[in-house]
Amino acid sequence: MTLSAPFALVRYRSGGEVVLGLAAGERVRPIGPRELGASGLNAFLAAPDWDRLAALAAADGPWVPIGTVTLTAPVEPRQVLQTGANYRAHVIQLVASGLSTKTDASPEEARERAARLMDERRATGEPYFFIGLPACVVGDDVPLVLPAASDTHDWELELAVVIGREAFHVSREEALGHIAGYTIVNDISTREFTFRKDMEEIGSDWYRSKNSPGFLPTGPYLVPAPYVDGAALDIRLELNGEVKQDANTSDLLFDIPALISAASLTAPLLPGDLLLTGSPAGNGQYWRRFLADGDVMTGTIAGLGTQTVRCVAEPTGADR
Repeated sequence: MTLSAPFALVRYRSGGEVVLGLAAGERVRPIGPRELGASGLNAFLAAPDWDRLAALAAADGPWVPIGTVTLTAPVEPRQVLQTGANYRAHVIQLVASGLSTKTDASPEEARERAARLMDERRATGEPYFFIGLPACVVGDDVPLVLPAASDTHDWELELAVVIGREAFHVSREEALGHIAGYTIVNDISTREFTFRKDMEEIGSDWYRSKNSPGFLPTGPYLVPAPYVDGAALDIRLELNGEVKQDANTSDLLFDIPALISAASLTAPLLPGDLLLTGSPAGNGQYWRRFLADGDVMTGTIAGLGTQTVRCVAEPTGADR
């Protein structure tokens, strides 16, 4: 769980409760309202005083080795916004492999057409958003229970923006000023449920496909924005030690300022909210390999640490 920033916010389990903490190097300490200068995490993120925490990170205190605590999700969002089809290579991969639309074109022709469409979309289009349930946000300390209703559960490792001060009708130029920090989210999806079969005209069913319990493993760190260049981060997911996703956020069709600005036109983004920026290429749908009992996903984003998610089958029948 390498942390390159001098410090980050975490939440960890202590005595049956979840405690807000400050991580610095290989150590962690609890922080409360007095240390934060705010009533709680989201109140602090509304006007983050990182210099205050930097001084605390350099001071003596009740530090303990970080390996002696159990980290959980470092955020408490009231809203979760998710971005679809936002990595150029990802969309081209899906189109060329025939996974998004059926076509008589060869893979090469489909790839060239998809590339033209993505370049046009980047130049003239708009981001595509949908909503996730905050209740699905968990730490990687919680096993990912794979619902027995399907065997098409998929991974999508993503860079997530943590909103700072409220953003409503903000411009691209103003957008970065509304970011408190960044974290890692694995946006789990049940592919079988993505499109309605009983009435295709309705379209996507993001509620059912993306909102089972624990489908948003998050963390382990909330890294302050001043220490992160969200425009150029390596992102990598391994499944049982085999690399499945390996990309850089420079491949985003719509960059982070564009996402924040566009999302803020509809509703206010609140302190502590999560804005997921999209999944790079290499999902299980492409590999034709979905998650199964016993799988271990290791997701890393440069400077933000590593999360390790362990999959378990949902108990059924006599197993309950």
